Amino acid sequence: MADVDLPCAVTRPRKSSRLVRLAAAPAFQRWASRVPLLRRIVRNEGEALFDLVAGFCHSQILQALVKFDIPGMLLEAELPARAIAARCQAPVERIAVLLQAAQSLHLLRRTRDGSYALTVRGAALAGVPGLSGMIAHHDVLYRDLADPVAFFRGETDPELAAFWPYVFGAGAVEDPNTAATYSALMADSQSLVAADTLATIRLSGVKHLMDVGGGTGAFLEAVGAAYPALQMTLFDLPAVAPHAANRFAAADLADRTTIQSGSFRDDPLPTGADAISLVRVLYDHTDDTVRRLLTAAYTALPPGGRIIISEPMTGGERPERAGDAYFALYCMAMQTGTARSQDQIAALLGKTGFQNVLTPRAKRPFITSVVTGVKPA
Repeated sequence: MADVDLPCAVTRPRKSSRLVRLAAAPAFQRWASRVPLLRRIVRNEGEALFDLVAGFCHSQILQALVKFDIPGMLLEAELPARAIAARCQAPVERIAVLLQAAQSLHLLRRTRDGSYALTVRGAALAGVPGLSGMIAHHDVLYRDLADPVAFFRGETDPELAAFWPYVFGAGAVEDPNTAATYSALMADSQSLVAADTLATIRLSGVKHLMDVGGGTGAFLEAVGAAYPALQMTLFDLPAVAPHAANRFAAADLADRTTIQSGSFRDDPLPTGADAISLVRVLYDHTDDTVRRLLTAAYTALPPGGRIIISEPMTGGERPERAGDAYFALYCMAMQTGTARSQDQIAALLGKTGFQNVLTPRAKRPFITSVVTGVKPA
């Protein structure tokens, strides 16, 4: 588990502020709801709190839409509830409730003739690569969080902890269709991460980029398209090499890419690159593994070489929803690593010896954040 910044212990607990205690009083809430200047604040806070209470229902509405493939249906044509119910093989009365609920969440809209259509937000469910697959996969996480008290006490045996190792280990042999589905999901989502990473940093001046733990090469494919003169190396386990080779060949990148197989846990990193990227790698591993990996990257880089780390991160001293209320829990359920803040990763880089460490503002924190550093000359 990564070090977490918590408030310093004090000998005498401080009382909640007078304002907080006042806001918690039912009499004050009733009074404030009648005061014109406070009425809107009271209502907004009440609605925000109710959204938290109802959040699980909202997520299940979203998952039902995806598993019924309603966004896919409506991307082709606007449909009435009866036609949607027929395709879903479900009672029209129950599907009507689902559609009405999805409309309240601004995922669907009603047309003049009473049919249903996608909103711009809902269209993302059908158009954003990997999004529907990720949502459908979340039933595993929801089961792991079914008893949140036991989960946070560490008393559960999370299903998610065995899910990914199974899919990409023995499960790939026993259930190749599932393995292929989630391999595609990882590659699709990696494309989103690549787009945001390349929108955050520039690789001008870099001649050779090595992507460590790069999987099937989705990140390097995006890099290669954006930087036509760049030489690239992918370093990952031998099992992914054939898939990466096929991707690079299809993208006409075979002459600019080299695939070197190995494990960054056990093997030294190849030399020759003047930049190393670690995309969605650190949060899968403990601090000890991360420190060894950063040291290996430092050793492999030449003086002046750059390191680029891109993955979802927590907000640190300013907690934010994507990192702290989602990815932190997902990593906890996986039990292999932890979500870290930009400042925590920057500190790890500094301790390794990297300088000029930068933490640029994320374009979309729910996709990825970036930290970069330079090996001193």
